[in-house]
Amino acid sequence: MILAFRGWNDGGEASTSAVAYLRDRWGAEPFADIDPEEFFDFQVTRPTVRLEAGITRKVEWPESRFWHASVGGRGVILFLGFEPNVRWRTFNEHILGLARELGVGSTVTLGAFLADFPHSVETPVVGSADDPRTAEELGLSPSRYEGPTGIVGVLHDAFAKAGFSAASLWAAVPHYLPGGPNPKAALALVRKISSLTGLPVETDTLERAAATWEGQVSSTISDNPELSAYVSQLEQAAGERGGLTEIPTGEALADELERFLRQQRGERG
Repeated sequence: MILAFRGWNDGGEASTSAVAYLRDRWGAEPFADIDPEEFFDFQVTRPTVRLEAGITRKVEWPESRFWHASVGGRGVILFLGFEPNVRWRTFNEHILGLARELGVGSTVTLGAFLADFPHSVETPVVGSADDPRTAEELGLSPSRYEGPTGIVGVLHDAFAKAGFSAASLWAAVPHYLPGGPNPKAALALVRKISSLTGLPVETDTLERAAATWEGQVSSTISDNPELSAYVSQLEQAAGERGGLTEIPTGEALADELERFLRQQRGERG
């Protein structure tokens, strides 16, 4: 079972984009939903309205949906949903109950976080796996983050305590970019999922999307000398440390950016 949630856990929409890509590539079919009525404050996570055939208005409620697929002779369950607003433990028990009923053996929760890493280098993925040797082979750096968590962290803990083989993968998203999809981070997660599970997946279209995205970002940044200098500094730091060792806090990212801007203003007198 592979799961991702929109919202706080989904920087650059990377984790949900990764699961949506797997769903489409594997031809997964929907088979179950969790009713949003018990778990969402609709003034916070609002339903949306769209037009069908340009005439009929249709209300779409926040989805928490399961898909199933057969990949290389193995059964795979995919889940996409919004982070619920209330009753997280009950919400998680619905997911755990379905996993037990279907005989799920292993679970992978996905997330993406803001980090002081440049867009131009390979996207770091941190996380954990039950088997330390597997984690080492996959190059997973265990996170030392302490602080507020989201539904992904809570669900991963619930899976582990319930006896499932539970892994968690988190991609780093550059904190200096505006909101919007980050296909390069989604690609990093898809590749790591394939390596972790042994499930084959073609990534050609996602690779092209990631290359186009990176080129567009680089072109935009080159027009801003101050931001370009900051990214160059991040590239140098990334080369020196060789990887991401922990998930930074929002305060740490803000402090780092403010320090750089103070340096720039000082250099200009």
